[in-house]
Amino acid sequence: MSLVQAPLQPLRLQELHDPHAYDAVVSRMPITSSLQGWGYGEARRVLGQEPRRYLIQRGDDTVGALQLLRKRLIPGLNVLYAPRGPALSDINILSELAAPLRRVARPTDTLLKLEPPFARPAHLIPEYLGPFKRVEADQPEHTIVVDLRQDEKTLLAKLHSMARRNVKTAQKNGVEVVTGREDLFEEFWEIFSATNERAQLGAFPRAYYQTMLREGAMYGGDCYIVLARHEGRALAGGFFLAMGGSTDYLFGGSVKDDRPGVDGAERKDARAPTAFYWEAMLDAKARGYHTFDFWGIPRQLDESKHSFGIYRMKENFGGDKVWFPAYELPLSPAAPLIEKALRWRKTQNNIRKRGVAEDVL
Repeated sequence: MSLVQAPLQPLRLQELHDPHAYDAVVSRMPITSSLQGWGYGEARRVLGQEPRRYLIQRGDDTVGALQLLRKRLIPGLNVLYAPRGPALSDINILSELAAPLRRVARPTDTLLKLEPPFARPAHLIPEYLGPFKRVEADQPEHTIVVDLRQDEKTLLAKLHSMARRNVKTAQKNGVEVVTGREDLFEEFWEIFSATNERAQLGAFPRAYYQTMLREGAMYGGDCYIVLARHEGRALAGGFFLAMGGSTDYLFGGSVKDDRPGVDGAERKDARAPTAFYWEAMLDAKARGYHTFDFWGIPRQLDESKHSFGIYRMKENFGGDKVWFPAYELPLSPAAPLIEKALRWRKTQNNIRKRGVAEDVL
């Protein structure tokens, strides 16, 4: 009997048009993300991007799934982008994907970026995976994730002492945390819009979030809103997209309760944001998710920036700091120029929105 193993069959991409069948593959992959779900692609379509979905196959076996967004730069030039993707059975498959990806690319596609959902400490992330070179991610690449497979008592014990006190204060103050979908959108939108305006973050059109909320829960994923209310008013909230075993806190914010208190005095802080984060974690655990992704902390800490407060709040909830890398594959001789142009455009967008060139996270 020969001990020589037969060579592996090459990977191929098979386009899929059935959203339920596609999401079923994405959700069962051990390396996966909600941003590879069908619903996220439909939301990006609102922004003028074209989603295409593929099964990654080796012979008769399906070993992954890939949602590619075709983003138009100018007439005749596009980039391909897999947000937090592809979904894979094994990260080593990634280095073999260059050839099949080149086969599905069009002549007008100049550059391809992948963001494999494979969280690691920064020093363990390789600079190259086969022909793919590590580059800056479009999605927040530095984040905090919480393992929800611990019991509630252990999760609470891992919170910073101040966060634990604030959880109890919020409960004592009667902060109510609710979950839902379209029924909570208007309250979420008010909080989200106010936060973006205050922090000069910018936002996509309203239809983008509404489409994601509807489509993200339609085929095999989940999309929902969590709000923290005090005396009937929503003061903090977030928008979550989930797939497989993980839920992602994509958007959110908080507002100050400016209603007058007793005898017109300023109201005491009810600690609604802390209640929101804590109860959102417990809600995700109850939904059966094992990972809670806080979706972004700054690459570099600077106490003078708004992002530092975001970091401090998220750090209080006891998760692990990890990195999600991105990798690039040139598809055209023009790729280096396209890459520089994209970075310039992003910098100009930051200056226009906030008056500084740096990214938020």
